[in-house]
Amino acid sequence: MFNCHVHTSFSSDCNMGINEAIEVLNEKKLGVIITDHMDLGLCEDGRFTFDVKEYFNEYEKYRNDRLLLGIEIGMTKDYKNENKKIALNSPFDYVLGSLHVVNGFDPFYDEYYVGKNKKEAYEEYFLCMLENIKIYDFIDCLGHIDYIARYGRFEDKEIYYDDYKDFIDEILKIVAQRDISIEINTRRLEDKVAYENLYNIYKRFKELGGKIVTIGSDSHKAIDIEKNLNEALKMIKDLKLTPVYYKNRKAVEYSI
Repeated sequence: MFNCHVHTSFSSDCNMGINEAIEVLNEKKLGVIITDHMDLGLCEDGRFTFDVKEYFNEYEKYRNDRLLLGIEIGMTKDYKNENKKIALNSPFDYVLGSLHVVNGFDPFYDEYYVGKNKKEAYEEYFLCMLENIKIYDFIDCLGHIDYIARYGRFEDKEIYYDDYKDFIDEILKIVAQRDISIEINTRRLEDKVAYENLYNIYKRFKELGGKIVTIGSDSHKAIDIEKNLNEALKMIKDLKLTPVYYKNRKAVEYSI
């Protein structure tokens, strides 16, 4: 099994060294792809970006068949060209595209929700994701479709497919038609309601022709590298999707 979404100390919100990740993958017989944050424009002081040359200088010696080097690019229209250059001009194994900023605001923070009810906040989020996935045609995988459900400032934060199906379907169609993958992010899979609602989204992905998925814990601590991986495996088996990881920007299927 491969965990295709693991952060290390090259991410501004993570203190885990790569050796801690290596200890876990050796102990648990996992494969891991390092995906540190590249969120251009998110912070004026340059946080949530990293020096790509330094990254490879530091980590290349660790790269092998079970430890691969990727990047998590924060998708924004304003920095699309810069992100494309980074993705295509560097020897990454894997480029994960994620939405962290919606019209200048990160749904992690209160400011995003000011003056919005849940429907407005979530529709704006999915519309922004749709606009970005249309132009980010150089990524390998769409990350954590449910990012907003982690942080929503509502009593019920959950994403119910039927409430946003027009947006979600268009996003899933693009991913399926490009034959790229969608990430099954394990962060919330221990929650039964979250699992059921994410299951409905990935089921729809399958119905729309989607085939391949990655598993990613989005871990920032060694203890979380294994988090809810078995729940993701169960979902993949039930939906008859194909798990992959990426090496040299190519999807590699594996059995579970």
